Amino acid sequence: MSAPAIVPAEGRRHLGPAGYWTCLAGIVRRELLRFVNQRERFLSALVRPLIWLFIFAAGFRNVLGVSIIPPYQTYVLYEVYVTPGLAVMVQLFNGMQSSLSMVYDREVGSMRVLLTSPFPRWFLLFSKLTAGVVVSLLQAYAFLAIAYFWEVDIPLWGYVAALPAFILSGLMLGAIGLFLSSFVRQLENFASVMNFVIFPMFFASSALYPLWRIREASELLYIICLANPFTHAIELVRFALYLSFNPVSFAVVTGTLIVFFVASVLAYDPGRGIMARRGGPKGEQA
Repeated sequence: MSAPAIVPAEGRRHLGPAGYWTCLAGIVRRELLRFVNQRERFLSALVRPLIWLFIFAAGFRNVLGVSIIPPYQTYVLYEVYVTPGLAVMVQLFNGMQSSLSMVYDREVGSMRVLLTSPFPRWFLLFSKLTAGVVVSLLQAYAFLAIAYFWEVDIPLWGYVAALPAFILSGLMLGAIGLFLSSFVRQLENFASVMNFVIFPMFFASSALYPLWRIREASELLYIICLANPFTHAIELVRFALYLSFNPVSFAVVTGTLIVFFVASVLAYDPGRGIMARRGGPKGEQA
């Protein structure tokens, strides 16, 4: 395996804020261009939540109405309840899809070039994470715009208040996907890994049903849903959309983000991470 280029610390210090900003902007722009050029990616991201909103939620409207629970001030219809969870589901799928692009970049060698640039590895991974979040925000708000015309009642200021919550949840889900991508060396193996992550995270959460209803059905399932960080991402966004704040969900989402991002940086370290034990990404072998 060819050794990555080592840049002296003195050289890194001369990059300056402008250099870091140019690097971040370049990675974000590349991800946005990829997103714009792949229109089917945008449509596929909206198909899943819209099916739940237009078909399942309409069918369950009179069966699964939600009683008065925070942050709601009154009884709400089922489609109103599921909208925040479906919006975060868009971010979940985008975070995993962004990880898929990470595997592809390693296979064709572009990630090798990126990771051997003068910039610190943690900053490059954070830039990749930020680019994915920008794309996920466009998708999530596009879904909320459609839900608005479907008469899902959300305060107008809630769309603004939810922006920090969406950013934080997007970073957390992207960090989880980034860490998982370090285990996968070929695209063919990525789909099977995602099936064991996306669907359990989504269905074992408060996305489709309130936690109190889940607890009535199964105490064990309630505990699993409560331990699921995706649940707290949903609740953080749900409370923010209705101009409230959930400190427990904020703490869980922030802590999960930090843990998985640090784990990703270590995993992508060619000297001591998972890449080192696996002999480096495909395309970096001699």
